Amino acid sequence: MNSQQYNHITDSELLEKFCKDGNNQWLGILLQRYTLLLLGTCMKYLKNEEAAKDAVQQIFLKAVTELQKYKVDYFKSWLYMVAKNYCLMQLRDKNIFIPVEDHTTLIQQEADMIEIKDKEKTLTLIEASIEELNTEQKTCVTLFYLQKKSYTEIAERTGYTLLQVKSHIQNGKRNLKLSVEKKMKNN
Repeated sequence: MNSQQYNHITDSELLEKFCKDGNNQWLGILLQRYTLLLLGTCMKYLKNEEAAKDAVQQIFLKAVTELQKYKVDYFKSWLYMVAKNYCLMQLRDKNIFIPVEDHTTLIQQEADMIEIKDKEKTLTLIEASIEELNTEQKTCVTLFYLQKKSYTEIAERTGYTLLQVKSHIQNGKRNLKLSVEKKMKNN
């Protein structure tokens, strides 16, 4: 199954499809999106790669059974809580307790990891949106923002007037912003 073809479907839509027809394929796509996040979370708590991998598998199984019983509105948050609780139970069973300051550090690390993932997603959306700009805007935006060229340098390189360069950059920036916002809304 190629999950890339389902990137346009939101978590909520996949969850709704799973709840409607009970097809585990939808849940599989959804869980695949968060495999690395789960593995990272489990590694932070369990400090052992094999135990973390096993935990991810157990969390997947728990998700399959629990999602058939309960309605979940915010899948990512719910899945994180299931992972955290599972790991804490594993540690408790082994009489390992995380001091409060370590727990706070883990939460901060998790937040940092989510922020990095969100930034990577935004950069990917920006790259795709740049490709959608018309040739003039794409050229001027790329030269100005990515290659740090001045209006004058861009005009000399492209043959556009300074007013055209300024216009292409302003319109390109606006179109880029609209395109990225639209893509983010659809994800």
